Amino acid sequence: MSNVIRLVEARMAMPPASGRCNVRMGGECNSAQELLLMLGAEPLSMLELASLPVLTRRVRAGDALFHEGSAAEALHFVRAGSFKIVRTAEDGYEQVLGFADRAEVLGFDALCTATHPSAAIALEDASVFGLHLRDFFELGEHGASLHRLVYRAASSALASRGDLADVMAAVAAEVRLARFLMQLSRRMAERGQSPRRFHLRMTRRDIASYLGVAHETVSRSFGVLARLGVVRVDNREVEVMDMAALHAFAMNTRRPFDEPDPSSVSARRSMRA
Repeated sequence: MSNVIRLVEARMAMPPASGRCNVRMGGECNSAQELLLMLGAEPLSMLELASLPVLTRRVRAGDALFHEGSAAEALHFVRAGSFKIVRTAEDGYEQVLGFADRAEVLGFDALCTATHPSAAIALEDASVFGLHLRDFFELGEHGASLHRLVYRAASSALASRGDLADVMAAVAAEVRLARFLMQLSRRMAERGQSPRRFHLRMTRRDIASYLGVAHETVSRSFGVLARLGVVRVDNREVEVMDMAALHAFAMNTRRPFDEPDPSSVSARRSMRA
């Protein structure tokens, strides 16, 4: 009977359908409940874990949430804004490994070594929820609900890392870009946002690093897709004009036959000259 009463109380305490937290403690929104709501916790879990010591941290655009090689102290969940995950080579080259936005977990890959194998840099002014690793580990069986939520978020992060392998499997830069745009479109749809229109938070150079090409190649590849009528690009604003065509383009490993390789064309012109 007590479980029934707790369930009713939990539903009464749940935030409204808009997704905004209305449970307040000490005059401020309870960060623990806001985090649990964002991760999709069940009502009972929200009551059981309401006192979880969750901190909120703001990160300015261009600043690091954590650095490569630094000691791992907490798990972070993106509350607002977006981040790029980067690793720096010995020669100073910054390789972008992926991007993370709302509800995604950062720092889970540091649990095995206690140090961060990569850095997380804010692409815009952002905020994160922080859960200290000590608190996460000490929850044990009493925090089974939270552990499930964290593991689900971590699994989603691993799946996103797999997107990079899918991109790199394509030979042509234009196809890599098309696959990247398809990935963005899918993630936007999963968050209830338009899968056809989105604002690129990352720079052309960030995209180039992620795709493994020169940043000039990214601009040229956008031009190819625009000439084919697949997308319309205005600086960082991208609109997918033909989703079916973008999907078909992304399914090619190499460049479609009706679009010549710009580098090959320029090479032949140089030889004639």
